Amino acid sequence: MSTHTLFSDATDRMQQRMIEILGHLAPNEGYTCADLEGVQFIRASRPMPRLPVFYEPSIIVVCQGSKYGYLGDQSFVYDAQQYLVLSVPLPFECETDASLDKPFLAISIHVDLAVIAELAILLDETRGAAICEPRGIYSTPLDVPLADAVLRLLETLASVHDTRVLGPSIMREIAYRVLTGVQGDAIRAALIQQHRFGRITKALQRIHLDLHQDLDVETLAREAGMSLAVFHAQFKSVTATSPIQYVKTARLHHAKRMMVQDGLSAGAAAARVGYVSASQFSREFKRLFGRSPSDEVRWMTRAWKLG
Repeated sequence: MSTHTLFSDATDRMQQRMIEILGHLAPNEGYTCADLEGVQFIRASRPMPRLPVFYEPSIIVVCQGSKYGYLGDQSFVYDAQQYLVLSVPLPFECETDASLDKPFLAISIHVDLAVIAELAILLDETRGAAICEPRGIYSTPLDVPLADAVLRLLETLASVHDTRVLGPSIMREIAYRVLTGVQGDAIRAALIQQHRFGRITKALQRIHLDLHQDLDVETLAREAGMSLAVFHAQFKSVTATSPIQYVKTARLHHAKRMMVQDGLSAGAAAARVGYVSASQFSREFKRLFGRSPSDEVRWMTRAWKLG
């Protein structure tokens, strides 16, 4: 039997086991929080059209179904036996391929930059410089070591005691597997402030920390140690959008999350993310999502319940 066949058989067995466990851990539509901080399960039981989404820095492993992502002029697929890594918080668009018989099932693992930094220090003696300019988002095939670690994490999350004792160490192992894999350079670059990618990452962190405040692009560029023109160019190369548009999109997504998950009114959510004018918030919200804030909340609630 060839090495390729053995590899394929191993990943197929692990994938089937992941699907089985996720079917129990993610019984409801949308996102389900695990008992371990930083881990969420994702389920979708019907096709979803191309919609704007916002992902925090995370490792997303797809076990069944597929999604098609669009970022600027880039497009990519993340499906079964693939994993997606976002080294920075990014707004983009995606559509979902799923059905009741074959729902989309995935696990999302938060990227803890403190853990990544610790691991990067340990690896400094054996890792060279990045061979190319990193991007903010990648989708690549799942290899056996990473698939094995993700499967063990899912099995651990099925037990409360195992989750508390074993969960954090397996999350650390997953971070190590990603850092030493083909997507490691992007995450490593996010930690290196003298690297242009790292400087943009620092600006993105500042934006999300002060999302409700007036954010001045000139100040962000100065703090990143770049001229305004270079900052704009580098920001767009990482996020596929301008700084001003990124801030607006991040605010609208955050407001939507608070309305859907926390039950805030449109006015309260708008104020929380820095909007002074409720009418401006409603206009920009409808322009991005295609529905008014109240209609979007009703649509999201109905879509999740129907699953």
